[in-house]
Amino acid sequence: MAQKKNIRQDENLELDKLEKVAGQPKMKDTHNHGKEDTGWKAHWDLLFALVLLVTLLVLEYGFNLNIPDIPLLAVNLVAYFLAGRTVLHLAWRKSKRGDFFNEFVLMSVATIGAFIIGEYEEGVAVMVFYQIGEWFQDSAVNRAKRSIKALLDIRPDEVTVLRNGKAHVSNPAEVELGESIQVKPGEKVALDGELVSVTASFNTAALTGESKPDTKYKGEQVLAGMINLNTLVEVKVTALFRDSKLSKILEMVQDATARKSQTQLFISRFAKIYTPIVFFLALALCLLPYFFVTDYVFREWFYRSLVFLVISCPCALVVSIPLGYFGGIGLASRNGILFKGGNYLDVMTQVKTVVMDKTGTLTKGVFKVQHVVTQELEKDELIKIAAALEKNSTHPIAKAVTDYANKDYESLHVTDIEEVAGHGLKGTVDGKDVLAGNLKLLKKYGVAYPEEAERVTDTIVVVAIDQKYSGYITIADEIKEDAYQAIKEMHNLNIKTVMLSGDKQTVVDQVAKLLGIDDAFGGLLPDGKVDKVENLKKEGHKLAFVGDGVNDAPVIALADVGIAMGGLGSDATIETADVVIQNDKPSKIPVAIKVGKVTRNIVWQNIILAMAVKVVVLALGAGGVASLWEAVIADVGVALLAILNAVRIQQKKL
Repeated sequence: MAQKKNIRQDENLELDKLEKVAGQPKMKDTHNHGKEDTGWKAHWDLLFALVLLVTLLVLEYGFNLNIPDIPLLAVNLVAYFLAGRTVLHLAWRKSKRGDFFNEFVLMSVATIGAFIIGEYEEGVAVMVFYQIGEWFQDSAVNRAKRSIKALLDIRPDEVTVLRNGKAHVSNPAEVELGESIQVKPGEKVALDGELVSVTASFNTAALTGESKPDTKYKGEQVLAGMINLNTLVEVKVTALFRDSKLSKILEMVQDATARKSQTQLFISRFAKIYTPIVFFLALALCLLPYFFVTDYVFREWFYRSLVFLVISCPCALVVSIPLGYFGGIGLASRNGILFKGGNYLDVMTQVKTVVMDKTGTLTKGVFKVQHVVTQELEKDELIKIAAALEKNSTHPIAKAVTDYANKDYESLHVTDIEEVAGHGLKGTVDGKDVLAGNLKLLKKYGVAYPEEAERVTDTIVVVAIDQKYSGYITIADEIKEDAYQAIKEMHNLNIKTVMLSGDKQTVVDQVAKLLGIDDAFGGLLPDGKVDKVENLKKEGHKLAFVGDGVNDAPVIALADVGIAMGGLGSDATIETADVVIQNDKPSKIPVAIKVGKVTRNIVWQNIILAMAVKVVVLALGAGGVASLWEAVIADVGVALLAILNAVRIQQKKL
């Protein structure tokens, strides 16, 4: 279980840089990728080299001007070193460490070889256009990086704290639990807390992806990152700066970039094998024809091998593919969905069954008392005794009972409280032994109850006092507005839907029928949910489990993809999950699947495009048809097309 959650690769792909080759050191060997300044001023040397190259070509081919060899070589060398000094430096550093098979050495050998045989302009052109391709790659990487940082790094640097009746501006990290902060209209909330003001409206888009204002009332939770829309409000801090949900979200996305997909890992391993093979093939292309070709000319075959080296550069693959997954994580984040790694984007595309918890996932988890039925006891007395016991539970059903009792239970003395997992509570209230829970609790303790209790379809809390049945309370939960649409969209994607719940079977069947869920199982304890998921996996189902409670954490860990409802969900569940839905909307489940499929499709388009073009031009180069000009244009062109295709992920509408 823990092994599944700690999928971290040795190749450390950070938010601040998308590395060119897996396992590449995090020193300056990452070339320019991740470099913040990608404007023309940072590339004046490359642009000047391009001007020199174009000028020479215009003079030579436009005006048929024959420039003497020494001035021609000198100008080309200036242009070459301006454009390629970074590549040459990295090639030298890597070679000193015994790393000869990489794109920097490959480009250096190819361009120096062009100078040796007198093809100066072609050597300069290869380096200039290669570096222009790198420039575009840097810009694409930084665009992807900035889109996620802009979305998530929205924690304010200052907060107004109320101390001794006065407002003080402070660093959010210095605010203590229980202190009150002020949030002005248009200001971002800096810390998680409880609303002290009567009411306020907030923009929650940064956390949930939803632009619709969210109205909060006194006592309700307010989260860091929300924007106060209309009036000055006061918030009582309930979590330290480092423990806020926003801080945890930012950590999740930063960690996500360290978890590579299987496709990324394959391409990284492929590049390590592919590059040395290309070197030796180029060497063979230059030397072997000597033994088979009657009119062998070294210069001609050496030139063909240089073309072979240039077109074989793997940069289109090793940059555009991680960029594609990075774009997928960014697209999901903008839709209020957090993937904890590119590997989970891959697995999400393979999911054929989605298993869901009921309460808090498909229903709102906001329960209200509907009816109170008693036996030899006043209704108010039954509610009072039940609430005195239920106040010791955090379960939504317990909260419904205590809210209904309206604090009348606070005068009662409660001792010996014991939670019976999956059943309810047991304790002593004013000297009386009380049981409050489901019918299984009464069966467990041998308390007889009337048959009518079995026929109640709503959620039921049965109460027994001194081993004698005293009545029951019915409680109803409201189905989420988008739950039906979520199930419908999953069916459109040919995904089977299953619901598991600790609630009784009649309630579960009723919800399943309303929503059109394929299979539904009720009356399950946490270990029962684990058994059901294990059985589904044994049947060959690639499944995702969606839940929100602490008791869902084991099942989320067991599933191929664990999905947590991040708004209402427990910290344990969110920590265990692979994917977090920030706004608790089940309609985001099919969106998460679509993000995974869009990412996979674009990544494989890039792989097929790059490999197809390279194979064709490699064959043409080996046959003497393609020149260095065609090779560099094909290499840079494929890289740019692949990068533009990867960037397209971020613009997708789902």
